[in-house]
Amino acid sequence: MIDQPVRDPARKPGAVAGRGESHTPTPPSSQDSSATATRVDGTGRDGAGRDGSGTGTGDPRLPVRPGVGRFLVLASVFVCAACGLVYELELVALASYLIGDSVTQASIVLSVMVFAMGMGSLVAKRLCRKAAQGFGYIEALLALVGGGSAMALYACFAWFGESRTTLVVFSLVVGGLIGAEMPLLMVLIQRIREQDVGGAVADLFAADYVGALVGGLAFPFLLLPLFGQLTGALLIGVVNVFAGGFVVLWLFRRDLTRSARVGLLLVNSVVLGLLLAALCSASAFEEAARRAVYGGTVRVATQSAVQEIVLTDGPGHGQGATGGLELFLDGRLRVCASDEARYHQALVHPAMAAGRHARVLVLGGGDGLAVREVLRHPGVRSVTVVELDPAVLDLASSDPVLSELNRRSLADPRVRQITADAFSWLRGRPASGGERYDVVVSGLPDPRITASTKLYSLEFYGLLPRVLDDGGRLAVHAGAAGTDPRTYGTVAATLRAAGFAVTGYAVDGRLSSFGDWPDRAQRAEHPSSRDWGFLLAARGDAPPVGVPPEIRPGELTAADLRRAVARAGRLDRRDLPPSTLVHPRYGF
Repeated sequence: MIDQPVRDPARKPGAVAGRGESHTPTPPSSQDSSATATRVDGTGRDGAGRDGSGTGTGDPRLPVRPGVGRFLVLASVFVCAACGLVYELELVALASYLIGDSVTQASIVLSVMVFAMGMGSLVAKRLCRKAAQGFGYIEALLALVGGGSAMALYACFAWFGESRTTLVVFSLVVGGLIGAEMPLLMVLIQRIREQDVGGAVADLFAADYVGALVGGLAFPFLLLPLFGQLTGALLIGVVNVFAGGFVVLWLFRRDLTRSARVGLLLVNSVVLGLLLAALCSASAFEEAARRAVYGGTVRVATQSAVQEIVLTDGPGHGQGATGGLELFLDGRLRVCASDEARYHQALVHPAMAAGRHARVLVLGGGDGLAVREVLRHPGVRSVTVVELDPAVLDLASSDPVLSELNRRSLADPRVRQITADAFSWLRGRPASGGERYDVVVSGLPDPRITASTKLYSLEFYGLLPRVLDDGGRLAVHAGAAGTDPRTYGTVAATLRAAGFAVTGYAVDGRLSSFGDWPDRAQRAEHPSSRDWGFLLAARGDAPPVGVPPEIRPGELTAADLRRAVARAGRLDRRDLPPSTLVHPRYGF
């Protein structure tokens, strides 16, 4: 009589023991199919993994049919993947806003998170014998850490002035928890209905990637516009708690011991309570953090479709009607009433003085301050303002203090407002036969801001001849000539490569750094001297730099400009290559 091979519970039906494996007769009691029979493995656990392991391949003990249970697990994968990608995008977006340089921050967050995901997968191997219980704890922790990451990151920046270390820590923790999900889900879905490994992996990855797609699209188009970063992240954490808790506490509840169920229920309840409490206090927290960041009195704080806009009374509040006004765009100080006149006079007047100026184009300048200086010149017949963010134009016209500062220039009948990206708008102009301008004033954000590099590229300047009339001039703010001569020189080199002759000038200034990083934490320093670098460009000969005789001297005089030209000449670097769209050279 030939012994029958013993079936391994982990082996598919029909498989037999291989060479070297034991061929022991099956005890008659093991063939008992009674519903009350208990199959015990070598560790004393029942075949259903009743200790919460979920590693048995017997009856999965689900409250629903296996097909429905499998669908519910994949649905949970879908939701958790969407939540995970929102956490990643939220860290990238907030880091770019708080620290600056979106390319660098995205590289740091994504590379650290991918590394942590791999480490998390390795650590999860130790949890596979208790897959259901382990998955429940991981999702609760991920919901708490991911949901609260935006609030924690903003708090570190607001009260401690440093958020880089916090960013790396959260990237590691969130990435590790996301990486631990997949091995445990693989065990759970095999518990429901065993299938070949390739098919199970394909199903899990499909649900995971589709969920990531939904999360990636929901973040910019739904969460940010409707809720903002803090509230949006907390809401996603709440969703994450329900998705993870549902799978474990309901679908696999019969695989958990009583103590495991109580522990998971308690942890999920605490996490949910913390997230809901944070949601209720989000507005108060944001106001307190904003006061810590900006100081003074925050008069306007809004998130437009393009950027965060904050208008404060500033440290100079009380020094005249507009003396303390400060305007921040995405955390960068763009207008400081105490010295903006000097900046805008240096940007506008030399270009207006070098020739005719009946038709003027202002790129950027939605605050109306450059337009104010343009309208001081007699003979101006029309001014076209191209501004990306309509909310800035609205604020410049509606806020009583800002509109007083710009002398309600945007309401002048000669001024036409266009809401558009400057690059796209120029690209849409006809190469010939379109409207031409005598002066183009480029008051755009600093070239070292990643989103602005295209507005200082060879391709951008190559489009300007479409709108610049014969003999027309282009005025460009090109960063800080003294403190960052490389950026200043690169803008000049790019203009020359586009066929312009350039005259540079550097003017001393204070407070408004116009830098590539959020400079709110540096405001308390009040540096005594910063410089603004400008370039005046034209086709043919380099244009002269001067102040129009019909303009009464204000903050900027002809003597100031002579010194400014001499200073820029000493800083001029002609060995730098131009910046292009595919090879930006600012900040690298």
